[in-house]
Amino acid sequence: MSSLSRRMLIAGAGSAAAGLATGIVASPAPAHDPGEIPPGPSTITPSDTRYPDAQLRGYNKRFVGTPEAVRIVGSTDHVIQAVREAVRAGKRIGVRSGGHCLEGLVDDPAVKVVIDFTEMRDIAFDPARNAFTIEPGATLGQIYRTLYYGWGVTIPGGVCPAVGAGGHIVGGGVGPLSRQFGLVADLLCAVEVVVVDAARNVKAIVATNNPADPNYDLWWAHTGGGGGNFGVVTKFWLRQPGVRSSVPTQLLPKAPGGYLVGRAIWNWPDMTAAMFRQLCANFGAWHEQNSAPGSPGAALYASLIAPRFEAGRILVSGQIDPGVSSQVALLDSFLAAVGANVGPQPLVVKTPVQPWLNPTISIPDTAVSLGITGPPRSKTKGGLLKKRYTDQQIDVAYHHLTRADYSHKASVFTLASYGGQINALASGATATAHRGSIMLGSVFSAWDVPADDQRHLDWTRAFYRDIYASTGGVPAPNDINEGTYINWPDVDLADPAFNSSGFSAQELYYGANLPRLRRIKARYDPYGVFQHTLSIRP
Repeated sequence: MSSLSRRMLIAGAGSAAAGLATGIVASPAPAHDPGEIPPGPSTITPSDTRYPDAQLRGYNKRFVGTPEAVRIVGSTDHVIQAVREAVRAGKRIGVRSGGHCLEGLVDDPAVKVVIDFTEMRDIAFDPARNAFTIEPGATLGQIYRTLYYGWGVTIPGGVCPAVGAGGHIVGGGVGPLSRQFGLVADLLCAVEVVVVDAARNVKAIVATNNPADPNYDLWWAHTGGGGGNFGVVTKFWLRQPGVRSSVPTQLLPKAPGGYLVGRAIWNWPDMTAAMFRQLCANFGAWHEQNSAPGSPGAALYASLIAPRFEAGRILVSGQIDPGVSSQVALLDSFLAAVGANVGPQPLVVKTPVQPWLNPTISIPDTAVSLGITGPPRSKTKGGLLKKRYTDQQIDVAYHHLTRADYSHKASVFTLASYGGQINALASGATATAHRGSIMLGSVFSAWDVPADDQRHLDWTRAFYRDIYASTGGVPAPNDINEGTYINWPDVDLADPAFNSSGFSAQELYYGANLPRLRRIKARYDPYGVFQHTLSIRP
């Protein structure tokens, strides 16, 4: 595991398309060519033989919902119909794209109707908007493949190929290329959303990044405001900000020319508390020195993976484009820096140079890579770091990774790169408020035996509570912490038993942008049709 726990249609545009880059188009665009019949709408109920498949689409098997109906949609009209019928019947709605939500927000017993985007997966270039379109059901693996083979471009998304675009983009969307190109949401130039207005009308709105657009705030809310808050997204339009070209191959980041990972590996039996403290300090110090927007170091994405002691080894990795000679030198200097003064020299291994796409879409599932072979169950808790953890916090991490009263190879502490171009924007430019962090820290556990739920939850929660003991058990904002990332939802943050910081879960996720998000929520979802445990309240 070397990173965090987790289509081609028409191309070409006329010169007139460039003039539409920031234009306002009030009506939704058709999702399919005239005469085509998209999949669905299908209503799958518990008596339907397809129900178990639809029911089990969620990745984290700690949560399996029992909705009265799963609505398989194939178009925006299908979504409008499904929302309208659910609202009229007074049924709570959940929305599923890839099914990789880390908590049971969709599989909540209160959810009676699930709108499922598994068959809305189109990826194309839209000449009218001079942007690429992505439907919510498209997975990151599909997006990378289609954009790469179709146009030689990509998006700076996450490392899990099975994650769906719907939740990933609206939560910001961070990945190995984000230090160079920003978040995926930073590329969002328009979004189509099905909302329920003050008159209880169900309608689709296309909101753009043009400040003159009357629905500009709705666009803004989807650049990091999280899923399930304002309506149901049915389409995204993506384009790099500031690009004036009408040539599709120039409108998104160029895909890397290759893929090279260098790894430094330490054996756990050789690692003392002092050595672990030095290793984490080195990793953090390197990021403090190499995470400014546009800095050469932003071309490298790194992670530190420290599973429990019994897993046998600690892994630090760096990923670069080997086609750029300066990046090869950067990788070597990074590996040397993280190993300095740690003690035993690590085993340093570099993968063979590979083309970029194949390893990117072939990264194994996190649980599988940790040895979990059954249906995965998990808990993830994370935080954004403006600078490295203190020595005291790392000593806490060492304690929980080596304590004798718990054993599990798939329980892990991680640090991963953030910053770079992510931090080039002001915190209020998009709904993603966290623009000062350099790393993501997390503690998580994966398992496949239901009877072990409490044991692993207790370890994960105790680890997180103790590492953030000085800030109320959570990454409350201070000189080190900048809150946490909404695409790592954690319902514990809304529970006073786990969060005594004085900051609400929403404040931890959205920072100073929360008041504006609340106003947008009140305007576009005045009746609270779209809600979950961590959702924004007006």
